[in-house]
Amino acid sequence: MSTRALLVRHRPRRPTAAVLVLHGGRAESRQAARPWQLAALRMRPFLRAVAAVTDRDDVLLGQVRYRRRGWNGAEADPLLDAGRALAELREEAGAVPVVLLGHSMGGRAALRAAGAEQVRGVVALAPWCPPGEPVAQLRDRRVLVLHGDRDRVTDPRESAAYVLRARAAGAHAGMLLVDGGDHAMLRPRGRWHDTASAAVAHLLTPEAAPSPLFAAATRAAEPQVLR
Repeated sequence: MSTRALLVRHRPRRPTAAVLVLHGGRAESRQAARPWQLAALRMRPFLRAVAAVTDRDDVLLGQVRYRRRGWNGAEADPLLDAGRALAELREEAGAVPVVLLGHSMGGRAALRAAGAEQVRGVVALAPWCPPGEPVAQLRDRRVLVLHGDRDRVTDPRESAAYVLRARAAGAHAGMLLVDGGDHAMLRPRGRWHDTASAAVAHLLTPEAAPSPLFAAATRAAEPQVLR
């Protein structure tokens, strides 16, 4: 029997919304993904921050469980896993709105998976956005990209170009450049956690959790610097 792709961290009795977290990985690796690997552990503080900010008993919090550590070219393994997790979530909770929160390779998978009907928006942390990455699936979706200006693993310039193409495709997209931020999101740690969790809360209930920062980012012609 195959392993389920949806790992539920908080299961409310009657969920009305959900947040799915997607961790990073490698460009190429067919090794099994494990929960104790650094890329997976890196997202645990974000889960805690989202749980604290939403402070709601009706939001299901979950993670996408990958079969393999790598993207692996056209196989796009984490994208397939994200699709499986969304299908399992629909079976478990019904057609509730979903916000995806992904880092690096997981950010790429989250942005690709945003075309699923139940996805309301995406928060992508230092995402891997190579040239030519598709954006049509982001039409009418709300997207916020956070990228450190000292990232040496994924390129913030590619993220900025991606956001502009997403806007042209009809997405409500913006980008914040984290001053002094690195790819591991260790510096400045609190700023990453606070901004990402606030953005997720906003996407879950835009009316109840308005975000001037999100609004400014989606209007700006260039990435706004977050200090």
